[in-house]
Amino acid sequence: MPVPFRGIINVDIRDSEPDWAPFEPPKAPAGSPNVVYIVLDDVGFSAMSGYGGPIQTPNIDRVADAGVRYTQWHTTALCSPTRSCLLTGRNHTRNSMACITEAAIGFPNASGTIPPENGMLPEILGELGWNTYMVGKWHLCPDDEMNVASTRRNWPTGRGFERWYGFLGAETNQWYPELVYDNHPVDQPALPEDGYHFSVDITDKAIEFIKDSKVIAPEKPFFLYYAPGAAHAPHHAPKEWADKYRGRFDMGYEAIREETLARQKEMGIVPADTELPPLNPLGTPDTRSGPDGQPFPLMDLTRPWDSLSADEQRLFARMAEVYAGFLSHADHQIGRLLDYLDELGERENTLVIVVSDNGASGEGGPNGSVNEMKFANGIPDEMADNLKMLDELGGPATYNHYPNGWAMAFNTPFKMWKRYEFNGGTCDPCVISWPAGMPARGELREQYHHAVDIVPTILDVLGVQAPERLKGHVQSHIDGVSMRYGFADADAPTTRRTQFYSMLGSRAVWHDGWKAITTHPTLSGWSHFNEDEWELYHTDVDRGELHNLAAEHPEKVRELENLWFAEAGANGAFPLDDRSAFEIFVTPRPVLSPPRNRYVYYPDTAEVPESQAVNLRNRSFVIGALVDLPAPGASGVLYAQGSRFGGHALYVADNRLHYVNNFVGLFEQKIDADVDLPLGENLILSASFDKDGEDPPHVATGVLSLYYGETKVGEGRIKTQPAKFSIAGEGLSVGRDSGEAVTGYAGTAPWTFTGGTIRRVAVDVSGEPYVDLEREAQAMLMRE
Repeated sequence: MPVPFRGIINVDIRDSEPDWAPFEPPKAPAGSPNVVYIVLDDVGFSAMSGYGGPIQTPNIDRVADAGVRYTQWHTTALCSPTRSCLLTGRNHTRNSMACITEAAIGFPNASGTIPPENGMLPEILGELGWNTYMVGKWHLCPDDEMNVASTRRNWPTGRGFERWYGFLGAETNQWYPELVYDNHPVDQPALPEDGYHFSVDITDKAIEFIKDSKVIAPEKPFFLYYAPGAAHAPHHAPKEWADKYRGRFDMGYEAIREETLARQKEMGIVPADTELPPLNPLGTPDTRSGPDGQPFPLMDLTRPWDSLSADEQRLFARMAEVYAGFLSHADHQIGRLLDYLDELGERENTLVIVVSDNGASGEGGPNGSVNEMKFANGIPDEMADNLKMLDELGGPATYNHYPNGWAMAFNTPFKMWKRYEFNGGTCDPCVISWPAGMPARGELREQYHHAVDIVPTILDVLGVQAPERLKGHVQSHIDGVSMRYGFADADAPTTRRTQFYSMLGSRAVWHDGWKAITTHPTLSGWSHFNEDEWELYHTDVDRGELHNLAAEHPEKVRELENLWFAEAGANGAFPLDDRSAFEIFVTPRPVLSPPRNRYVYYPDTAEVPESQAVNLRNRSFVIGALVDLPAPGASGVLYAQGSRFGGHALYVADNRLHYVNNFVGLFEQKIDADVDLPLGENLILSASFDKDGEDPPHVATGVLSLYYGETKVGEGRIKTQPAKFSIAGEGLSVGRDSGEAVTGYAGTAPWTFTGGTIRRVAVDVSGEPYVDLEREAQAMLMRE
């Protein structure tokens, strides 16, 4: 409610009395706690040492030692949906986040846009006197809004964050991230060879944000949402951190599961009689089929460790070492943040929350990858090629993901992983501490809770009521319940009675310790929802969901199935969507600007995301740069798109024009001009590709020719990448090659064009491009 003016207004200010109250900025009550909200990515229930896992996370353990760890805290099984719950307190389908934002389907349950009536924490707290900061991963913005020409309504600054620094999409290259600072893209402040890593960078920025405010208003509390990309693919970690785990995973994922479960029982993380589900809990290729006889997705199969060759075991073990190093390195950055709070004297009165957005990721499939762009372009990983990269894993030369056997290990004792509504997808770490207001130290809590419960917990701790109106919008009800009652009482019964789940065709509902779940495979395209088999588990005692009690309690199955439909209806969860990634991807969606036959780009502008840039896949094209070259000695990039894992560039070096096409990071195809550059104004330097075939299908082959004006100065045969250049956001630039470079240019990053002037670059395309949509769909799937 607006504060009324209580002064006196007369004609003459000398006869008037001021009242500043209506005009003062909001002020939090004295002594209000800070909030540091840490959201990890793809970190399974048992990855971290505090949950019995093999990966050392001493700083997250510091948080647990000063508070509590929850053993039955749950998510939606996918990142965008969970993150929407974590910031609004509403169920994901009410947030219009039934899937990731890139998979929006144009229905109220899955538009990829959180409605304004579902206000976010920073919007609430910013109106009440907290500074609101965010660093890291957002992924709550539709794909067509992830560019500088779009509205900022769904960017962090549009949803209540005063300052933010990070990336908008699902993942980024940790060595060469696609950075946005407040409302505009920026270059990274250093390079990997100078010690740069994204987790370090965002921690520096988080500390900077807090410091900037505290020197002015040391008493003002803050809300920091800290969301590193760790440990989402690509698993990028400094080599010394991966080497800390040298040999630790040589025993294989089955043995790690056994070892982890034993520790969990000893620590009290799970009941003493908890059992492990089989490595392939949904069956073998011969037994896995649905109502129409279609088999389960092969990517959801896991290869037993003893079936691997010695080389495969060596490679798979190193992939786990790199993942472990990635997570431990992120934990070290969290430690830097905690140390800064100690230095400020703010740690005692700071509510620190650490969660993961879903279970460990099985998107690496049975074999993992050292370069996921190969999979995204339909090119199989070859063991011999992958072994050559063994010592490079985790570094800038790889774009890696472990095989799904490690997802099972890091989800111990659960079955399946991210995407599935089994506990392997939904039961995740949750650590909370508030030394000034929580008596517990290093204790466990078994109360059942969900991601929607974090918002009301924070509001409860801060003494804040959820507003009825926010920014002019009447607010909807919050689905979550506060978890604060359990801070002091380990034996208190949970205040949550029911939680519904729905993700990519997988469905479940939990009610009073019982859970009903379908075995419907995600992204299967089966449909036949009415023919789904509902399994029944008493999860209070059977955390691994191993003992299906449906036959013994058919009435309970009917009760819970009916309850699921009631909850799904109340949460606007329909329509259900279990279509394949291919079908989901080709769903028509809004675009900011429709495709055209001629695109014009200019230097000194922001990088253009691939989704908004010219599509050159499997078609002929001409790239022409209009330049002024007053004297010899010009050098640098004219046009670049993509990265070392797939991309192409037109550039000047040694007084000549060059074109390079980096085919999925496998090999570079270079065409060099055979004469020196001309001098003068309004010169056209161009590369023209004439497609003359496909080998294999969707991989265009043809001749790439270089021209000075109308004079051909070089040519050679190339083939072009069939699908996207990047799943990490690498875009198109003119006059430089920002981020991960397409090739090893001479000089230093970002290889800015010098010695002349680029007026503009035009890209002409003709005819209808044929895009391999299957490859595009696979790329989208890996962005989950």
